[in-house]
Amino acid sequence: MNNLLRLIGRRLVALPIMVVGVSFLVFFIMSLSPVDPAYSALGESATPEALEAYRNQHGLNDPFFVQYGRYLWNMLHGNLGTYGAGSSSVTDLVAKALPVTLQLTFLGLFFAVIISFPLGVLAALYRDRWPDHVIRVFSVIGIGTPSFWLATLLVMAFVKTLPVSGPLPAFSVNPTGWFLRMLLPAIALAVPVVGQMTRVVRTSMVEELDRDYVRTAVGAGIPKRIVVARNVLRNALITPVTVLGLRVGYLMGGAVVIEIIFSLNGMGTVVLLKGIQENWVTLVQGGALVVAIAFIIVNIIVDMLYLLINPRIRSV
Repeated sequence: MNNLLRLIGRRLVALPIMVVGVSFLVFFIMSLSPVDPAYSALGESATPEALEAYRNQHGLNDPFFVQYGRYLWNMLHGNLGTYGAGSSSVTDLVAKALPVTLQLTFLGLFFAVIISFPLGVLAALYRDRWPDHVIRVFSVIGIGTPSFWLATLLVMAFVKTLPVSGPLPAFSVNPTGWFLRMLLPAIALAVPVVGQMTRVVRTSMVEELDRDYVRTAVGAGIPKRIVVARNVLRNALITPVTVLGLRVGYLMGGAVVIEIIFSLNGMGTVVLLKGIQENWVTLVQGGALVVAIAFIIVNIIVDMLYLLINPRIRSV
């Protein structure tokens, strides 16, 4: 237990270091943009004097590290800056959009897990037989299916039977409406991950089924189904859980694109696309930073799950 707590503590200590690192990277990349924040905020009719006054007021003429230090300090206090002529809060807009992106991401993740894990286990148990061949063909098709292409097909196919646009009902008020509105985007997001995870689960299960302890236990008279349920499944989950953590980042990035196709007011539509179209650097910067930090946090959570299900790591 002490080793487990020590390993978890290391992950938590690394969290603020990674957050600062990713904030610096995002700020540096956005500083290379040729877009003038003053021009974007004040518009085409702004005079040179007004533009210069805006730059001085917001510290845009300060050295890079002074600007970054101010941005980091504000970020740690929950202030991601302002955008537009009205100086609207980036934090407020992100707070409204991020929950939609997270809901879509984790619904897609839920679909990917409940489909890929049983398929991968089934393929391994029926290795080189017809269920395995069918599932492997399905997984290859899933891997080769781009989410945005599938999303477009789903919109065209179900536009008259399922909601593909319009506001997203609150889950607490209308769970059925929420699920129907999220169903097609989540499926489009999940299918490529299902294909990838099915192959990973199958490979991990096959490797575990070929180990000596499985043959020894079955030879000793223990039913194979009990060995699989009690030992093989738990040991075989270690690699898929690790890969799944990496796939969460893919899902979050894919959700940003899927939101645009299905007109969901998440980070993709409300923050990033709007910021790019309007040349609002601070909005794009804030959106990219929040998505990156969310990805880091999710991967640390996955690392902790990995530690919990792998007793060999805990004993190191």
